[in-house]
Amino acid sequence: MVKIVKKDNHVDMLHGPLFGKIFAFSLPLILSGVLQQSFNAVDIAVIGRYSTTQAVAAVGSNGSIINILINLFLGIAVGANAVIANYLGKKDNDAVRRSVSTVAVVSLISGFFLMFLGNSLARLILEAMDSPTDVIDLAEQYLKIYFCGMPFIMVYNFGSAIMRSVGDTKLPFYSLLAATICNLILDVLFTGVFSMGVAGVAWATVIANGVNAAIIVYFLTKESDPVKLTMEKWRVSMPVLKEMLKIGIPAGLQSMVFSVSNVFIQSAINSFGSDAIAGSAAALTFEGYCYYIVSAFCGATIAFAGQNYGAGMYDRCKRVFRICMLYSVVLCGASNLLVAWQGHACISLFSGDSEVLRYAFIRFHTVLVLQWMASSYEISGSYMRALGYSMTPMLLTIFGTCVLRLVWVHIFRSIDDSFHTLMTIYPITWVITGIMVVTAAFIVQRKAFSDLRSRELSVG
Repeated sequence: MVKIVKKDNHVDMLHGPLFGKIFAFSLPLILSGVLQQSFNAVDIAVIGRYSTTQAVAAVGSNGSIINILINLFLGIAVGANAVIANYLGKKDNDAVRRSVSTVAVVSLISGFFLMFLGNSLARLILEAMDSPTDVIDLAEQYLKIYFCGMPFIMVYNFGSAIMRSVGDTKLPFYSLLAATICNLILDVLFTGVFSMGVAGVAWATVIANGVNAAIIVYFLTKESDPVKLTMEKWRVSMPVLKEMLKIGIPAGLQSMVFSVSNVFIQSAINSFGSDAIAGSAAALTFEGYCYYIVSAFCGATIAFAGQNYGAGMYDRCKRVFRICMLYSVVLCGASNLLVAWQGHACISLFSGDSEVLRYAFIRFHTVLVLQWMASSYEISGSYMRALGYSMTPMLLTIFGTCVLRLVWVHIFRSIDDSFHTLMTIYPITWVITGIMVVTAAFIVQRKAFSDLRSRELSVG
C-alpha cells in the first residue's frame, strides 16, 4: 500500500478538532458557490445595462431548465465525492486511483451528452413552460450557446469533487475565480463593445467555463498519489462506477425532479409577464448566493462524514453532522437577513424598473428570509449519502418539496391568484421536508453504524 502524501492544501479529516477544519474546508466552497452564481448574475447585470427587460428575462429564467438537464450528472459527482472519501478513510489507495480514473471518463461522456441533449430540447422545454413570445427566441438562443460549454462544466464539477474528497477546496476556488474574471471581461467586451446581446453573454460563459476546466485538470495532474490524474491510464472501473451511481443517481434524480417542480413554478411566474420574470430572476440570484452556504456545508458533511465512516469513527461522524447543521443554519440565516435588509440596493444592480423591483421584493420577503430552513433536509440528506444511503433522502425530498409544489401550482389560483401566494409554497415545503428528512437521518445513522459494527465483528 502506497502512503497517501498530505499536501498543504489537504485537510486531515480523521484527527483533531472539527469546528475549525469544517469551516476552513467550507469557506472556499462558499466563495466558489458565490463565483458560480456570479456567472449568471454577471450575465444578467451586464445584459440589463446594455439591453432590454426581455433580454434580462431570457437570460435569468433559464436556470431551472439548465438544472433539469445537468443535475443527474452533478448528483453522480456527489456520489464520486462520497465514494472517494470513503475509500480514503479505509486507506484503500487502489480503489481511489480507480475512482479518479472512472470520474475522468464519466465527466467527459456526460458533458458531451448534455451538450447534444440541451441543444435538442431547448425550444421544446421553453414552449412547455409557456415562455412569453417576446422572450422565447432570446431564451432559446442563450440556452443553445450555453449548452455548448457543458463538457467544460462537467469536467470542473467532477474534478472539484475529487479534490473535495481529500479536503482541498482552495484550488477549485482559485480556478473558478480566474474563470469568473474572464467571464466578466468577456461579457462587457462582447455585449458592451461588440453589441452581441444575449449571444455575447452566452459565449462569454462558454469560454470562461473552458478556462475553468483547463485549470482544474492542470491542478489534478499535479496532485499527489492516489488522487493524481494520469491521463494515459483513463479507464472505467465498473465496481467503482456502480458505487458512485448507487449514491449519485438518487441524488441526481432528486435534484432533477426538484428542478422540474421549479420549472412548473417558473411557468406560473411567466403568467405574470416579463416584469415578474425579471424581478423573480433577480431575487433568485441572491437566493442562489445564500444557498451556496448550505451547499458548502453539504459538501463538508459528505467529505468529513464519508472519511470518518470509512475509518469506523462513529462519534466523529455524529459531531460532523451537528457542526455542519449549526454552521448552515446560522450563516445562511444571517446572509438571508442581510440581503433582505439591503434589498433595494441588491435589486437595483439588475434593474431600476418599479414593477421589476416590486416582484423582486415580494420574493425576498416571502422566500429569501426563510431560506435557512432548507438546511434541515439538505444537511441531513448529505449525511445519509455519506453513510451510503441515498434513496431515502431522495424519496422524502421529492415528496416533501417537489410533489407538494406541483400541487400548489395547480391550486394557488383558487386560493388567491397573487404572486405572494405562489411564493409561499417554498417555506411551507421547507418545514415539511425538514421534519421528515431529519427524522430519517437519525434512523439511518443508527442502522448504518449497526451494520458496520456487524461487518467488523464478522471480519474480526
